[in-house]
Amino acid sequence: MHRVEPWKTSNARRMRNAPTEAEYKLWHGLSRIRPRFTRQLPIGAFFADLACRQAKLIVEVDGGQHGERIEEDAARTRILELAGWQVLRVWNGDVLSNVDGVVMLIVETLTARLGYQPDAIPSRAGRERNSRFG
Repeated sequence: MHRVEPWKTSNARRMRNAPTEAEYKLWHGLSRIRPRFTRQLPIGAFFADLACRQAKLIVEVDGGQHGERIEEDAARTRILELAGWQVLRVWNGDVLSNVDGVVMLIVETLTARLGYQPDAIPSRAGRERNSRFG
């Protein structure tokens, strides 16, 4: 028996294979942090852009369309928080202009959730050179 319905797994895989530029840059910035983040994690009826299961922290990377979906996003956040998750929303523009600052904010939030400083693993050679979005 599957833990997640097959259609959710398929949809999550499709979204992981087509990240926005901001999602990709943030994922790249968080890839050295442990505990790990998962992209497009199905949680109930929703898909979290990035989620750390251990800390029960969701990071949503919001684009301009979210300015028109304030009530929907607030309802979604309430549902996820009732399930024990903390939802941290960041704007695409902030990620694109200051990814290091956004990563620091996420690490600070992780530290508060976990009660200890997350680990950083050494970067792999060639990582910057192989970036999909430059």
